[in-house]
Amino acid sequence: MLMAASHPFSDAIVVMGVASCGKTTIGQALADALQLPFIEGDRLHDEASVTKMAGGTPLTDVDRWPWLARVGHALQGPGGKIASCSALKKIYRTAIVAAARRPVMFVHLYGTQDVLKRRISKRKGHFMPASLLESQLAALEIPDENEQSVTINIDQPAEAILSQALMLIGRKASNQ
Repeated sequence: MLMAASHPFSDAIVVMGVASCGKTTIGQALADALQLPFIEGDRLHDEASVTKMAGGTPLTDVDRWPWLARVGHALQGPGGKIASCSALKKIYRTAIVAAARRPVMFVHLYGTQDVLKRRISKRKGHFMPASLLESQLAALEIPDENEQSVTINIDQPAEAILSQALMLIGRKASNQ
């Protein structure tokens, strides 16, 4: 069991990546460990977008802009907050930061196509079908060195991912 942060954490964090990488699981675990509120980005989608994805149709950028703005707005204000959001492209991450009106650290969860396919095939009760994984992988732009981000391989237990995320976030925060 990881201990909660002994100091107040005031950053906004987005746990990002393609479907089934563990955004919600790790985002909630980070929020619990850091004693911060967690915002489930999927709940910020409008009904039309959820229906579109559930039907196997990928969202367009036009579909995504209002959602990305809602994610960013949810991160506004004082104190640390953690959200989950695919944030697949650099321009999407830039939009989230602009809407948040504050710095945002991105925790990119990545895995091989085999790991992701195995995970998505086990997922139950989510509107995002396995058929959209390919389109997400094609759209994904890995965060670059100019973005405030950390990248973690998901081919390990959730506890190890959480531990690595806390360590890397702590390092990034102390270097600023």
